[in-house]
Amino acid sequence: MREQIKQLLEEALPLVDVESEFLYSELDSLGVTNILMTLSEEYGIELDSRDATPKNLRNLDNIVRMVEQKLAARP
Repeated sequence: MREQIKQLLEEALPLVDVESEFLYSELDSLGVTNILMTLSEEYGIELDSRDATPKNLRNLDNIVRMVEQKLAARP
């Protein structure tokens, strides 16, 4: 799943280093929105502004963890 998310984010944000340990600090509001929309559409999960925290978007591993938690919580 990590590689798939990495590829999705690289396509959605070509100018951002998605492997950065401080990914959140490299994002503007459009970048954050783009990540949430891309992952919501790809995985059929609901992501909104409450999910756009520095902790969730700090790096790729945290993003993967967030997606896995959302998938596990689906009915």
